[in-house]
Amino acid sequence: MSTVYRNTAPPPIPWLSEGFFDFWSTRVHPLWTLRRPLARLLARHSASADAVTLELQPNRHFRGLQAGQHVNLAAELDGRLTTRSYSPTLLENGRLAITVKRIAGGKLSQHLADDAAIGDIFTLGQAFGEMQLPVAPVPRLVLLAAGSGITPMRALLRQLAGQGMTTPVDLVYWARQREQLCFVDEFRAIAAQHPGFRLHLAVTGDAVAPAARIDSYDLADIGELAGAHVLACGPGGFVDAARTRLQAQVAQFDSEAFSTPQLAEVEQGSVQVQLLKSGRTLTIARGVALLPALEAAGIQPASGCRMGICNTCVCGKTSGITRHTLTGDYASEPSVPLKLCVNSASTDLTLEL
Repeated sequence: MSTVYRNTAPPPIPWLSEGFFDFWSTRVHPLWTLRRPLARLLARHSASADAVTLELQPNRHFRGLQAGQHVNLAAELDGRLTTRSYSPTLLENGRLAITVKRIAGGKLSQHLADDAAIGDIFTLGQAFGEMQLPVAPVPRLVLLAAGSGITPMRALLRQLAGQGMTTPVDLVYWARQREQLCFVDEFRAIAAQHPGFRLHLAVTGDAVAPAARIDSYDLADIGELAGAHVLACGPGGFVDAARTRLQAQVAQFDSEAFSTPQLAEVEQGSVQVQLLKSGRTLTIARGVALLPALEAAGIQPASGCRMGICNTCVCGKTSGITRHTLTGDYASEPSVPLKLCVNSASTDLTLEL
């Protein structure tokens, strides 16, 4: 029987600082904090040839999540807190199942997949994101997922199955190789129990019958799309291609990309970025997202999803013009919050960093 850990620490003394309280309380129990959400690794198992699923027990400061949302998970690596965004599935025992794909050069993903020990504690952010089921009933749902984009779809399908799968649902799931597919047995079990759910696996690297990518995939098996509500999640290029092909054909198209699509290079040269708090002035290239540009210069702003959703990397912009890397829109307003991961510098900037 699984143990659900609760923060039952005694109330803090008012004059104690939060840091002091947490320092000592976590030595009594690793999940006892004053306010900070934490999670403890309780189990880990293989999800595919290149992914593992971690089962984490959050403390009571985690406020829960809706199926399809993301959380930021952070671990201290080489003396620095490294944060990335993942889409969990809430399990019946209250744990969060987070599936992590090994990424070449990905410090946190490789640590979580291979090195994190059972019992390790991670910093956990509150849930965010809009990749959720429509509130009003829809005639049918079409879910499109590629690579790690399958993780929010798993949570959505479990929610739909729990509600009786009253809406016809098709899931088309792309992967390069069959052994990279995750949750296939679970999806097939849902399909066996709910005839209204149909699973379509698209393995683009299959040696016998490779599947086409989204821009040329034969959607005839899915049927009429005119009244469908489509949810797409995957790399930026996949989501862009799905939107280009389907947005005009369906009733509603919602998407979430976990990598930033690249705009055509239209800006050249460099600009000066003044950092007010640190007193530094940097020279960075135009057209490069500010977060990686700052990191390349040795500045380490707080960051999370790196795709413009979680707001962890937001800082104040005092002056200058920026360009949104997802939309291409320019912004010149002074004294506004700026998401460093999805904005580049078009002119000299002054940032509150």
